[in-house]
Amino acid sequence: MSGSTKTMGVLTVGALVAVTGYTAAMGSNGWLWFGWVVLGLTTIGMVATRET
Repeated sequence: MSGSTKTMGVLTVGALVAVTGYTAAMGSNGWLWFGWVVLGLTTIGMVATRET
């Protein structure tokens, strides 16, 4: 994986932890989960289209 793809993966996992923590502390927020899904799909797209 390239450096940018690894960074995006770490960012996605970090965002998941943050959104989960927010949900546990403050209650669910659909927009946060929607944003995380978009970020996750973008990361998956980067992994799928990376140059070999």
